[in-house]
Amino acid sequence: MAAFLQWRRFVFFDKETVKDPAENGRNFVLPVGVSACDSGRGHIVLGDILSGCELHMEGQIWFLTRSLQLTSFQAYKLRVTHLYQLKQHSILVSVGQDEPGINPLVKVWNLDKRDSGSPLCTRIFPAIPGNKPTEVSCLSVHENLNFMAIGFTDGSVVLTKGDITRDRHSKTLTLHEGTSPVTGLAFRQAGKVTHLFVATLEKVLCYTLSVKEYPRMDLDTHGCALRCSALTDPSQDSQFIVAGDDCVYLYQPDERGPCFAFEGHKLLAHWHRGYLLLLTQDNKSPNKSDFRSQETSPTEKQVLTIYDLDNKFIAYSAAVDDVIDVLAEWGSFYVLTRDCKVYVLQEKDTQTKLEVCTMKTQDKQITLCLNALTLPLYFQMLFKKNLFVMAINLAKSQHLDSDGLSEIFRQYGDHLYIKGDHDGAIQQYIRTIGKLEPSYVIRKFLDAQRIHNLTAYLQALHRQSLANADHTTLLLNCYTKLKDSSKLEEFVKSSESEVHFDVEIAIKVLRQAGYHSHAVFLAERHAHHEWYLKIQLEDLKNYQEALRYIGRLPFEQAESNMKRYGKTLMHHIPEETTLLLKRLCTDYQPSRESADRDSLDRAPGNKANSEEFIPIFANNPRELRAFLEHMIEVEPQSSQGVYDTLLELRLQDWAHEQDAENKKILQDAVLFLLKSDSTVFDKALVLCQMHNFKEGVLYLYEKGKLYQQIMHYHMQNEEYGKVVEACKRYGEQEVCLWEQALGYFARKEEDCKTYISEVLQHIDQNNLMPPLLVVQTLAHNSTATLSVIKDYLINKLQRESQQIEDDERKIRQYREETAHLRAEIQELRTSAKIFQKTKCSMCNSPLELPSVHFLCGHSFHQHCFESYAESEAECPTCTPGNRKVMDMLRAQDQKKDLHDHFTRQLKFSNDGFSVVADYFGRGVFNKLTLITDAPGGKTGAGGLEADLQRDLLMHTKRNA
Repeated sequence: MAAFLQWRRFVFFDKETVKDPAENGRNFVLPVGVSACDSGRGHIVLGDILSGCELHMEGQIWFLTRSLQLTSFQAYKLRVTHLYQLKQHSILVSVGQDEPGINPLVKVWNLDKRDSGSPLCTRIFPAIPGNKPTEVSCLSVHENLNFMAIGFTDGSVVLTKGDITRDRHSKTLTLHEGTSPVTGLAFRQAGKVTHLFVATLEKVLCYTLSVKEYPRMDLDTHGCALRCSALTDPSQDSQFIVAGDDCVYLYQPDERGPCFAFEGHKLLAHWHRGYLLLLTQDNKSPNKSDFRSQETSPTEKQVLTIYDLDNKFIAYSAAVDDVIDVLAEWGSFYVLTRDCKVYVLQEKDTQTKLEVCTMKTQDKQITLCLNALTLPLYFQMLFKKNLFVMAINLAKSQHLDSDGLSEIFRQYGDHLYIKGDHDGAIQQYIRTIGKLEPSYVIRKFLDAQRIHNLTAYLQALHRQSLANADHTTLLLNCYTKLKDSSKLEEFVKSSESEVHFDVEIAIKVLRQAGYHSHAVFLAERHAHHEWYLKIQLEDLKNYQEALRYIGRLPFEQAESNMKRYGKTLMHHIPEETTLLLKRLCTDYQPSRESADRDSLDRAPGNKANSEEFIPIFANNPRELRAFLEHMIEVEPQSSQGVYDTLLELRLQDWAHEQDAENKKILQDAVLFLLKSDSTVFDKALVLCQMHNFKEGVLYLYEKGKLYQQIMHYHMQNEEYGKVVEACKRYGEQEVCLWEQALGYFARKEEDCKTYISEVLQHIDQNNLMPPLLVVQTLAHNSTATLSVIKDYLINKLQRESQQIEDDERKIRQYREETAHLRAEIQELRTSAKIFQKTKCSMCNSPLELPSVHFLCGHSFHQHCFESYAESEAECPTCTPGNRKVMDMLRAQDQKKDLHDHFTRQLKFSNDGFSVVADYFGRGVFNKLTLITDAPGGKTGAGGLEADLQRDLLMHTKRNA
C-alpha cells in the first residue's frame, strides 16, 4: 500500500457525458436493460435482456456507431447474456437463451453478410458441458478463428477447436473441470505456441493448446471475481492480469510475474494501449464464494482508476455511479452506467499533459508551469538534470516514435561515456542500433583498451542483421586482436539460423588473417564451394581433400568446379582426377558422404560433355588416352571431338612405335576409330596424312568414294600394280580411271609394257576409248612400240569388221522385209482379200457364223472375239505386238526434240559417231508428215482403203 501511495497522480483524461446530436445536445440514452457488451470493428455491441419494454423487444443485439446511430436485430427469444466481438474479423459470438430454463445457446454471426436484413448466423450450438445444464460465466475467442473457450459456473471449460464458424470443421471437448466457477479466459499467441489462461474464484491455470495432450500449468492458488481478468498487449509480452482484492498479479504461461498492491474490492479490469483500468468499490471486500458479488447496490461508491504500470503513475482516478462496463473504442474509454448514460474518457494530448505534469526529484517537489513548453524542450530539461531514465519512461508512456527513443538512448550513452562508464554506455548504444549510424559508436571505441566494448556492439549489430562487410571485417579483427578463440569459434560455428553476417566477407577476413581452418569450415557449411576449393588448393595445398569435396557436390557445381580447377588437380594428382572425370562424364552421382543430401534425390544419369574436359589433360597424354578410351567404351555415342582427339593420340603412338608387333596393334586400333561413324572425315584425313598413315588415308579415300585420289596416291608412290588394281576395283564406278591409268603409264619412261597391255585389254573389252585416242596417248611414251598395241588394234579392227558385216546383213534383211510389206500393201490396195480360215484363232474350233475376220488373216467366233478382244477395231492376237511397235514409235517421237539430252550425250561419250548414228536411226533428223484418213466404211474394199495407211499395224473389223 505504501508503494501505491507513492505513485504520482495525474489527470491525463477528460471525462465528458456523451451527447446525442439528434436530440439537440441532450444526453445520449442507452437501451434499457443492457446485460452484456463489447467493442471492436468500429462499433459498440450491446446485449439486451429486459422484457416487456415498449421501446424494444427482449433478446436483441444493438450496434452503436461512432456517430451514435443505434441499430438492432433479434438474436434470441428471451435474453442475451454474453458477447464477444473479434478485433480482426467481422465475427460476433453471442450466448443467450431462446427458451426458459438453463439452456444457453452459442451463436456465431458474420457481420459482413446479411440474412433478411440481419447479420448472417453461421453456427448455432448448445453450451452444455457434459450434458449437464449449467450457466455460462465467461467467453473468449482466438483471433485466428480456430479456438473458442466457454467457462461455466460449475467450474468447467469447454474448448472448441477448428473453424468456429462452422459445425462441420470443428470439434468440442471439455478442457477443464473443477468446483469453482470460471471467472476469466484469455488466449495468448507467441509464435506458433497457443496458450489459454483460465481464472476461477480459487486459482489461475494455463493450458498449452499447441501440444496434443494440452498440458496444464497451475500458476496460483487464488483467483479473482468475474470480469476481473484481462490480457496485456504484445508490447507488454501478452501477460495475463488477475485483479484480486489485495493485489493485481501478472502471469506468464509458466510462472507468476510482478504484482501491484492495489487495494479495494475489484469489480472490473481492462487493459488498453498500455493502461490498466480498474473499477473498485470502497466497502469491505465481500466473500469470494459469492459468485455474483460484482453486482453492487446503487448506494455503494465505485472508483474508476487508470494506471500506467511501466512508468508507475496514476493517469486518472474518479468516482463513478453504478457502472455496467467500460469499453475501449475509437481511441477512448466509454463508461456505460445503469442509468442509461454514457461517459467518454478522452486522453489529453502530450502538450496538455506537460502543462499539468508534476515531477519529484530527490527531496523536493518541483511543479513545472509549461504553458509555452514543447515536448522536446521538456526532454531537454530532463537531459540537463541527467534524468535519462525518467525521460525514457516518459517517452515510452507517450508512445514516442523509435527515432525519438533512439535519440534519448544516444544522449544517455554519451553521458555514460563521458562519465567513464563504458560498459553502460555501450549498452545504451546497442539500443540505438537501426537508427544511429554505427560509425558514430565505432569511432568512440576504436581504442585498444575499449576493444571488448566495441566487440559487444558489433556482435549486437550482427545479431540484428544490420552489419555490412566492414562491420564483419572489424568484428573478426577484434576477435583476432583479443585472441579470443572461443568467441571466434562461437561466431564461426553458430547455427545457420543464427548467422547474421555476410559469410563471404567473413571467409575473406579469416583467410587473410591466416585462420584457414575457420574459413574452410564456414565455406563448407554455407556451401561457398568456390571459396572452399580456393583455400584448399591455394593456401592449404590439400589437393586430395579438394578433389573429394568436388566429388560430393551436385552435378552442376561439380562440373563447373572441375572446369575451373581441373588443370591444377590434374597436375598434382592425375590418376584420382581422371577417375573423377570418368564419373562426371558417364553417370555421375554425388558421393554418399555428401552433406548436401537433397542432391541425391535428383534423377540419375547426369553426365557432362567429355569434350569440354579435354584441355585439362594438356600435359598428361597418358591420362587423356585412358579417359578417352573409357569414354568411347562406356559411351559409344560420344562427341566427335572425343574420337578425333583419341585418333590423334593413337596416330602419334603409331608414328613413334618401333616394335613391329606393337605397331600392328596400334594400326588396328587406329583403323577401328576410323571405321566409327563419330569420326569427322576431313579431320581424320588430315591427321592420317600428317602422320603418313597409308592404310588410314586409303580407307578414308575409299569411304569418301574418292577413287581418283586412291589411284593418284598409288601413282605418287609409283605402285604400278596398285594402280591397275585400283582401276579394276573402282573402274565400274569411275570408267575414266582406265584412261588416267593409260595416260600415267604412257608418261613413264620405264618399261611398263605389261601394265599398258593389261590396261589396253580392259579398255578394249569395255570399249572405253576410241582407238585413235589410245594411239595418241601412247605416242608420248618412247618405250611403247607398235608391238604393245598391235594386239589391241587387231582385235579392234576385227570387231569393227564383224560389226560392219552384221550391220550390212541386217540392212539386207530390213530391205527384204520392207519390200515384202510394200508388196502386201499394194496387194491389199488393188486386190480383194479372201478369208479362208476354217478354225477360230482363239479356241481353235471350226468357224461358225457369225464370225469376225481381220486383214491380218486371223478369224474368230463372234462370242470368242467379244470375250477376249480389248477393242472392236483390233485383232486380239496381233494387239500385243502392235502395241509394242506403237510404243516404240511414240518413244522415238518424244525423243525427237530432246536436243539438250542429245548434246549432253554427244559431249560426254567416248564415241560421238555412235551417238549421232543412234539418233539418225531414231529418225530425229527426219521430217515427219502425218497423213490423216477420211472416214471409211464398215466393210468391204472401202474399209481396206481407209486402214492401209497404218501399214498393217492396225486392222478394222469385218462381219462375215
